[in-house]
Amino acid sequence: MFKRLIQEQFLKAVKTFPVVILTGARQTGKSTLCKTLLKETHTYVSLEDPDLRRQAVEDPRTFLKNFPAPVILDEIQYAPQLPSYIQGIVDEHRNRYGQYILTGSQNFLLMQRVSQSLAGRAALLTLYTCSVAEVDGAKTKPRSEPKDVADWILRGGYPEPRARTDLDRKTWCASYIQLYLERDVRHILKIGDLRNFERFIHLTAMRTGQILNISDLARDTGVSVPTASRWLSVMEASYQIFLLPPFHANLSKRLIKSPKLYFGDTALATYLMGIHDADGLLHGPSYGPLFETAVVLEHIKWASRNENRPSLTYFRTKDGIEVDIMIEDGATLHAREIKTSRTLTAHSAKNLIKAEDLLKKPLIKQLLAPVPKRALVSEGVEVCPWQSSWNSMNRF
Repeated sequence: MFKRLIQEQFLKAVKTFPVVILTGARQTGKSTLCKTLLKETHTYVSLEDPDLRRQAVEDPRTFLKNFPAPVILDEIQYAPQLPSYIQGIVDEHRNRYGQYILTGSQNFLLMQRVSQSLAGRAALLTLYTCSVAEVDGAKTKPRSEPKDVADWILRGGYPEPRARTDLDRKTWCASYIQLYLERDVRHILKIGDLRNFERFIHLTAMRTGQILNISDLARDTGVSVPTASRWLSVMEASYQIFLLPPFHANLSKRLIKSPKLYFGDTALATYLMGIHDADGLLHGPSYGPLFETAVVLEHIKWASRNENRPSLTYFRTKDGIEVDIMIEDGATLHAREIKTSRTLTAHSAKNLIKAEDLLKKPLIKQLLAPVPKRALVSEGVEVCPWQSSWNSMNRF
């Protein structure tokens, strides 16, 4: 498959923590990563196996004795009481690192147990879908041609459909959504009829790149606002959506306070929106929000691997001044506006300039677009290739 950029961070954690927890959506490559990097040292156990799951749930002490450390326990959310028993084993040998590698695709169920049992003993990492750099290689030319941008949006970043060009995209997406509904949603929500939730997923995809309005989403789905809020939490915890928080400043009365919603992968989003070819994407009304989604997802993946953990937000005033991505990295503040056009001028940066004036502090201002290389569009504003702009966090 692809070399994942999290590998170095993962191996460092294995060497310095007794427990490493690797979360992420289904099919992002968690099992493959663990088995590939630790094949010589760790036993692999999948709790999706019903017999092993039953043993882990009904007799955890015997289960852990049968599968002693070092071991990879895949899909740990199916035996959520295991971390409590792992804690006792780890505490007897605190200086033995990499004893237990736990993977899971339901973050809040996993973290609930971790916070209770393994705090201070575990490193928590997240494996997202592939980034453009992981698929294309860091030194290849940027995806600036419309067909290359369309390919990325339509096939997304999940490793299997990205690696296998022979794999039918629509069939894979349909199967993924059904698997997600049956194994994750039904398990978490304990509901029998998933038709309303499936409609909820479709409506969420239609709103990618928009400011979240839970009331409208609930109304269109036909559920209550509390139910819609709970369902959004489930989708966020299982990495199917991301909520980008608003930027906070001393302009609170002027700033929008709701988060922006982004679907977790553009292949799934386009499938749910009924977009299946490059022409329909590039010339349709959803291209702008989908391109924005692709760019924001690249930033989320980048930030998760950054040791400084930079804060990602968006900036929007009530009178319409908007900056798509604000990055707070220490004392430095980066402002980035996403554009689908390949022809940009100083006028394209008007919102960046207005935001800088409102905040009364210098911003590193960039336009992110499908262009082949970096260039200045005006003094203090540069345009950068959309998928690699964080490789150069400073001005020319």
